Amino acid sequence: MFKYVIKRVMVGLVTLFLLASATFFLMKFTPGSPISSEKLKTEEARQAVMEKYHLDKPISEQYVIYISNVLHGDLGESMTANTKGQQATDLIGKSFPVTARLGAVAFVLALAGGIGLGTAAALSKRKWVNNLCMFVATIGVSVPSFLLALLLIIVFGVWLHALPFIGLKSPIHYIMPATTLALSPIATIARLTRSSMLEVMKQDYIILARSKGTPYKKVILKHALKNAMLPVITYAGPMFAALLTGSFVIESVFSIPGTGQMMVSSIQNRDYSMIMAVTIFLGALVITFNVLADILSALIDPRIKLQ
Repeated sequence: MFKYVIKRVMVGLVTLFLLASATFFLMKFTPGSPISSEKLKTEEARQAVMEKYHLDKPISEQYVIYISNVLHGDLGESMTANTKGQQATDLIGKSFPVTARLGAVAFVLALAGGIGLGTAAALSKRKWVNNLCMFVATIGVSVPSFLLALLLIIVFGVWLHALPFIGLKSPIHYIMPATTLALSPIATIARLTRSSMLEVMKQDYIILARSKGTPYKKVILKHALKNAMLPVITYAGPMFAALLTGSFVIESVFSIPGTGQMMVSSIQNRDYSMIMAVTIFLGALVITFNVLADILSALIDPRIKLQ
């Protein structure tokens, strides 16, 4: 186990290094400049800004400076006018808790909804239950999240005035953005749970448990559901990371001051430091949750060999 964890961590670090390098060079070769929109009255002022952020040096030298700073924990300063001079780590530290809370609510909603629908579809003998599960799964996969967000805002926010849709000031503010984020994972988890439960219910140990007179509910909860959760757990790690990193559009639609909205603003302003800092941070999250999901899957199912 220890060797496996070390190996995955090393692979993750290499992946993160390649991600940071790719983002750096993509930013440098993208048209535009982070200081092109600033109101600099003189050439001396513009030159001073370029020297401060090392933009006057060759790209290779900029790259060495950037990687060296990252290895020392310095992700740079923001170049955007309204946050100019603030450390990228400080800005991420202020915005990420908002994104994390929204992602956590969506994660719980996705697990509860997906497992519930998938289990009901697999065990129920009523055709309409299975059809409902497949309908939700189809909607979740086919409808873009931004379109669902706009639909919820129009119906529940504008027409019915039932739910607020700006910011995250109270628990009720989480309903629409969390539902929007969770619908696609609900669809995937429902499909995974349904197919896995149908397969598990055919296994010999389930048939034996039922033939011995074990209560049906106990068979489902103790034996069937536990063994059917392996595909869900494997998917849950990347899903949680995706919910934390994939809410860019949703945060913009609902005016949520999280990391996603900050990333969109940084891209619009060509804020090199913030773009690369957020990319590294979110990339580290994705890699971490993938490793944790693999380890948890191995602990639950001893048949998985850690090599």
